[in-house]
Amino acid sequence: MIISFLVFLAAFTLIGLASSLFSRGTRHDYYLADGTVKPWLVGLSAVATNNSGYMFIGVIGYTYATGLPAFWLMVGWIAGDYLGSTFVHARLRAATANSDEVSYAGVLSTWYGRGQPLLQRAIGGISLVFLLCYASAQLVAGSKALHVLFDWPLWAGSVIGAVMVALYCFAGGIRASIWTDAAQSVVMILAMGLLLAVAIMALGGPAQSWQQLSEIPGYMDWFPRDLPVPGIAGPLLFALGWMVAGLSVIGQPHIMVRFMTLDDGGSMRRARAWYYLWFIAFYAMATGVGLLSRLYIPGGDGFDAELALPTMAQLLLHPWLVGLILAGIFAATMSTADSLILSCSASITHDLLPHRIEHTLLIKLTTLGTTGVALLFALSNVESVFNMVILAWSGLGSAFAPLLIVLCLGRKPSESLAVSAVIAGFATALAWRYFGLHAYIFEGLPGVAVGLALLAAAPRADAEAMPQARAAGTNP
Repeated sequence: MIISFLVFLAAFTLIGLASSLFSRGTRHDYYLADGTVKPWLVGLSAVATNNSGYMFIGVIGYTYATGLPAFWLMVGWIAGDYLGSTFVHARLRAATANSDEVSYAGVLSTWYGRGQPLLQRAIGGISLVFLLCYASAQLVAGSKALHVLFDWPLWAGSVIGAVMVALYCFAGGIRASIWTDAAQSVVMILAMGLLLAVAIMALGGPAQSWQQLSEIPGYMDWFPRDLPVPGIAGPLLFALGWMVAGLSVIGQPHIMVRFMTLDDGGSMRRARAWYYLWFIAFYAMATGVGLLSRLYIPGGDGFDAELALPTMAQLLLHPWLVGLILAGIFAATMSTADSLILSCSASITHDLLPHRIEHTLLIKLTTLGTTGVALLFALSNVESVFNMVILAWSGLGSAFAPLLIVLCLGRKPSESLAVSAVIAGFATALAWRYFGLHAYIFEGLPGVAVGLALLAAAPRADAEAMPQARAAGTNP
């Protein structure tokens, strides 16, 4: 099992290191691969980055505890993600091509040509804090899997993941991240598909599996029984909340930067096709594995639901195949962690410092430092991966999605209004969760709503912005 696991990790590392042979030694190449990435690589990289340790550890744990209602998380998330991609991705790629910026914050703050430094620093600062939290959650996810399968201490997986990510990100930047993501996405879907097939066959087939799941009281109800909002409004708000969570992908710098690296804006449809075919298949299989894990692991007091997948793999599979599952989990965590760390590095070197860092060695050293900080966060935090990721995701989405939406609509809010909307959106999401209101609805919904409401207060800017938006190819 250990040999199988280490073979896959070595392969991922070598793929990332090999990308350095194509490096051009510039900041634009390090952070955006000079806009030369093919559609299939963009799609597979984005889906691997999106479907992270959150999917292998968080979603399966959530499904294990919740049952069939987790299906609505999948449907809402993918529907919201698709809605955002049809409207935003191509326009963001066009705005990137029209600027000299290499960071998500830089592109948003120079959308119409004139820089807005205060806005760039606000986006960069919020991104740095939340992405570091997000990266630490990925390292924790890998540690949990190693702890279950090898009985290694919880810190071991975090250290291994951080070292690997640091190696290939130092060598090849975003290109290394994308190349390894593509390889990791294949391992991820093979691992999840294998475990699902074995689990179903061991129960006697799909019909027998469904029947046994149905015998668990309330587990196969379509909606949770304990929704705080009565009547039909409860299920509707539940599904709508997760749809906004999916839409919030446009506020995730580490995912959106993948689409910013696309070689040709006209190839966006192909990139999205790769992305959604892989995304739907993988998420559906993860939900199925999460449901079936309840049959194999009845659980009880003290059982950590987020350990359901590695525990189930150990029960059902040959050690060599368990190594594949573990490699899939680690692939998922690293494919997101490296993206998050590179986005943090870009925030520091190009958004927050008074003078941009252009020297590639200094940029790489910043990446190493960022990895070290994320590792320290992971070592000091063993909270729920699901909760950590949702908090970071909702905060980023609430802060940036409203601004990106109005920019794509051709509006041009003032810098002060844009900064106010960014701060108000993420503050609303944080307050919503702090006061426990996320039990009623996902905190991203009120966060995005508040940001959009504030930005709607800039009607006069439309006339000035619309011609520029059309010229840039960013208006519908």
